[in-house]
Amino acid sequence: MTTILNADLHCHSVVSDGTLTPEELAERAKAHGVELWALTDHDEIGGQKRALAAAHAQGMRYLTGVEISVTFIGQTVHIVGLGFDAGNAALAQGLRDTRGGRRQRALEMSEGLAKVGIHGAYEGALPYAGNPELISRTHFARFLVETGVCKDTNEVFRKYLTEGKPGFVPHRWATLKNAVTWITEAGGMAVIAHPARYKFTPNEEYALFTEFKALGGRGVEVVTGSHSTAEFASYAETAKEFGLAASRGSDFHSPGESHTELGTLPFLNSELTPVWELLGNRIQ
Repeated sequence: MTTILNADLHCHSVVSDGTLTPEELAERAKAHGVELWALTDHDEIGGQKRALAAAHAQGMRYLTGVEISVTFIGQTVHIVGLGFDAGNAALAQGLRDTRGGRRQRALEMSEGLAKVGIHGAYEGALPYAGNPELISRTHFARFLVETGVCKDTNEVFRKYLTEGKPGFVPHRWATLKNAVTWITEAGGMAVIAHPARYKFTPNEEYALFTEFKALGGRGVEVVTGSHSTAEFASYAETAKEFGLAASRGSDFHSPGESHTELGTLPFLNSELTPVWELLGNRIQ
């Protein structure tokens, strides 16, 4: 395998906060030329068997995937796990524990929105959550768009669901050590997702990468849907600096919302080591 492989190793289905089933995602990925695919639902691996079967039905190779929510220096960071054993008991239990706080957080978000005149948001958001355990800000955003409060989900986040806004409630997730340990002990590779999205100072970002590497983390998303061309180049240099493999993934959630289509990102820089070259024996 080489860096010109069309791999999309970050996307979401109805099992977390996407709007398509694993089967629909696989079909869409194949239609856009994806050769190696991973479904990375938030804190949930319940869609893995379906995704594997759907990938094979479409003639694609598959890596197991998950995106774990982590709290680091007071901010939420996402760690993608790739190529792990989806039957690993410790990983499954850790993810259950991480999901456990979402309902309480959602109720508090609803209370905050009620204070500014938006009532019934929790009940309204629930039907948008294919898995009620994974109710999230995205589901609230879809409800507020459907009911005409905002014109699109970007406006919802900007006005109501980011820090300092009425519907924002922070949540304490797993630790960085938790996430990296669960993934690596299940035989997989831990990858820092979309690093440009975090509002860290340069020193804080350096601390994230340093601790991640020390814990056994091995990869970083260099090419991803929310990164600019300049950020592709910047995080390619970061990958080389820290000796990390590079990943590529659209972070696709929904046809109507996602900026980047499955399989359409630029290819990785040929100077980088792709994560799939280190996960060859985990590809199914």
